[in-house]
Amino acid sequence: MNNEKKNRPGLFKRLLKDWGPLLGISIGSDLDDARTVEDKYRRYPQPWIRYILFLLFVLCIVYINSITVEYSGVTARGWGLVKASLRGLITPSWKVIVDTSSTGLMHMLLETFAIGFLGTLFGTILAIPLGFVCSRNVAPRWVNLLFLVIVTVIRSFPSIMYGIMFVKTVGPGPFAGVLTMTIGSAGMLCKMFVEAIEDIDKGVIEALDAAGCTAFEKVRYGIIPQLSSSIISSVLYRLDINIKNASVLGLVGAGGIGAQLIFAIDDRRWSDTGAMLWGLVVMVLLIEYISTKIRRRLAADVR
Repeated sequence: MNNEKKNRPGLFKRLLKDWGPLLGISIGSDLDDARTVEDKYRRYPQPWIRYILFLLFVLCIVYINSITVEYSGVTARGWGLVKASLRGLITPSWKVIVDTSSTGLMHMLLETFAIGFLGTLFGTILAIPLGFVCSRNVAPRWVNLLFLVIVTVIRSFPSIMYGIMFVKTVGPGPFAGVLTMTIGSAGMLCKMFVEAIEDIDKGVIEALDAAGCTAFEKVRYGIIPQLSSSIISSVLYRLDINIKNASVLGLVGAGGIGAQLIFAIDDRRWSDTGAMLWGLVVMVLLIEYISTKIRRRLAADVR
């Protein structure tokens, strides 16, 4: 009797092995999969260790912030400025809005848009060739390293520093703002173009190379068609950033609405400040809406 009980599991396994495939049962593979998953889970780092490390990191940041940043509260004068600025937003100055002179809202917004647009355009013209020479699948390695260092140095400095430098070099005005936006755009767009170029389909390039095409022909017929949508999307994204940055450059005299905005704040002309801020909000939302529509259209065409 005991021997029969011992032989039953073996008989059951043999029956499953013989008739299991006909019935759609694969016990052995399921057990193997279970063991594989169990082994992988056993070797995988426990999630609570990561949670503890992340919590310790957050606590360290909070502690460093508590000993380096001093908060003394909002003064009564500060609350008064907040109330005055909110009142200016609620009751903007229509005199500034309808003014068509060089100090009017429309002229300042157009100047700000022109600085951002031209900076994006010239930055794109510089970024496209830089992107190709910085890509590992297009140019030699030593060329990549040389130009990657140059682009990294360009991207290391904030736009406000370039604005101060160009204001001291060419004088205050919109031209200094355009130069500032050009350098900032070239650095950022070059990095985005490099990532897009290095992710292209290499099979097309190899086919053109086998056909005896020159380097220019490979770029023209093999790379540009794959990058057109990515380039346009990146340029539109940078245009949004440049429009916002151009409004700040006026603080250092690089043109745009920023200078008039800071003058209005210093003179406590809160209604004029509110009108300028609402103008900036409307312009940024309009550009964002148009660029989003274009990016969605490009994404639909790629699909």
